[in-house]
Amino acid sequence: MKKTLRGAIVGYGFIMEKGHVAAYRERMAQARPGVRDADVEIVAVADISARRRELAAAQLPGARLYADTLAMLEAEAGNLDFVDIATPPAEHADVARAALSRGLHVLCEKPLATTIADARDMLDLARSSGRVLFPCHNYKHAPVVQAVRRVLASGDIGRVHLVTLQTFRNTHARGVADWRPDWRREQRYSGGGIAMDHGSHTFYLAFEWLRAYPTAISARMSTMGPFDTEDDLSCSLRFPTGVASAHLSWQAGVRKVLYTIHGDRGAIRVEDDNIEVARLRTDAEGTAGGQTGWKFERLDAPSDWMDSSHVTWFNSLFDDFKRQIAKGEWVGREAQEAFLCVQLIQTAYESAKAGSRELPLGEAEADLSSDRRKLRLQR
Repeated sequence: MKKTLRGAIVGYGFIMEKGHVAAYRERMAQARPGVRDADVEIVAVADISARRRELAAAQLPGARLYADTLAMLEAEAGNLDFVDIATPPAEHADVARAALSRGLHVLCEKPLATTIADARDMLDLARSSGRVLFPCHNYKHAPVVQAVRRVLASGDIGRVHLVTLQTFRNTHARGVADWRPDWRREQRYSGGGIAMDHGSHTFYLAFEWLRAYPTAISARMSTMGPFDTEDDLSCSLRFPTGVASAHLSWQAGVRKVLYTIHGDRGAIRVEDDNIEVARLRTDAEGTAGGQTGWKFERLDAPSDWMDSSHVTWFNSLFDDFKRQIAKGEWVGREAQEAFLCVQLIQTAYESAKAGSRELPLGEAEADLSSDRRKLRLQR
């Protein structure tokens, strides 16, 4: 792999400007001629908004600007190593297919796609093209999630069998003023509401904490207003190792993240940057009658949850993307879990329409089914 990855950006909205590009600029600023080469260079940007292209020109001097993605890919043939996609989700699959078919690696914002068929097609094309497909599952890189990972690895709370995940927002995330700031309220662009917007984050954390992949989901949704995308999702996921329940809302009274992780010897509670770990006491610790009480420990892991750009998380994520390119792992666990997230989101919509009936997940690709077994064994 080259020391410097040459990238093109498709979609210069909020998360690209404030998250991805802010991190790229930090990385490029660390380069020192003759001492340290930059590990990334953004050489081209495509966005349909003239004002966004003007901003890109100011923030990425020297990058070539395009109003059309396909025109950019044709003009930049031979100049690129990867494409970073942050368009509305309904466009992810088409842009990824265009990039992969031209021999480019793809970094893609969540959700990977808005339909199971498109997500499967993206994975298949990445394999056949011999190029990495990598989703932006950035919550895995939040300091608070990394701290939880360390507690779980210690074994202190035992085998996890129950997880609850709540993401509260008092409105949908608005886009930039230069182009349809409320596109998340338009299904033709977003593919759905809060389930499509936050479902991936919720589901891939549940995979990690329950050390397995789910087999079924039941869901209920509601819409508060004249929109064709939902405001609220409540769902329950059945796992071979336990159960996860989630509630996501764009109509909450406060912006907050609340997670609980329950094992057979204790529990973890996360509220934004704060973590509380409860461990069962034993006789040796002075509790009469065996394991009848808990020791509590409080930890802080500043993660800037209120800053929705999550720029510090992206740098860690980009390091993983680079490593996967170096290993030649075209469709790794991250991409396969992204596919499963899309499968869960679509099945949740079907469950909600069917009166919240629990629905099994359709059988995924053979290698994903194999990875389900591996995940339970390895973690």
